[in-house]
Amino acid sequence: MPWVDEHYRTIAERDSRAIMGKSSGGFGAMITPMLRPDLFGALATHAGDTLYELCYLPTFGKAARALRDYDITRWWADFRSRPAFSKQHDSTLLTLFGVSACFSSGVDATPELPFDPRSGSPREPQWQRWLDWDPVRMVARHADAVRSLRAVWIDAGTRDEWNLDLGAEAFRAELTKLELPADTVYFELFDGTHAGIDYRYPMSLTWLANRLAS
Repeated sequence: MPWVDEHYRTIAERDSRAIMGKSSGGFGAMITPMLRPDLFGALATHAGDTLYELCYLPTFGKAARALRDYDITRWWADFRSRPAFSKQHDSTLLTLFGVSACFSSGVDATPELPFDPRSGSPREPQWQRWLDWDPVRMVARHADAVRSLRAVWIDAGTRDEWNLDLGAEAFRAELTKLELPADTVYFELFDGTHAGIDYRYPMSLTWLANRLAS
């Protein structure tokens, strides 16, 4: 942030800054103002990762079936040795392996899966560590930071493959409990999937720009 303020014509105040993103970037946009309310006063999330029991949990069974042939470490070595996504379950396994590296890595930084690789059932405490990073669950723990936001844009497609339209609903419900002013939160579900929603970005940027301190 100091680098940006030094090299661009910015207003170096949190009430003049917003952060936005889509999918996992939307997750980042939701949690960053909670963790750093001193830096960001507004956010926009487009189909951001939320409500993990709906967006991640359904993939555990698929991953467990794929891991019948080899464990996740052997799969990773195999994945790196060939063209990416050339096998059926590559996308599912890469997502879970990557998120495990972020949310549930061991003390030696080895990713620990949040499910039993044989049955696919959630494995404590790794799964709880994932849930602790669910933006829906984080709102209550960071209530003061959330209440300080000037503007929050939330949207998602009604046919999102990761159920992130339902996560968007849940995130808005948590914000509603904090009784933010009605004009602070913009919420919309539109006809669409998880892909091809880039056209929404100018909408949220314009809306945020009109609500930031100038």
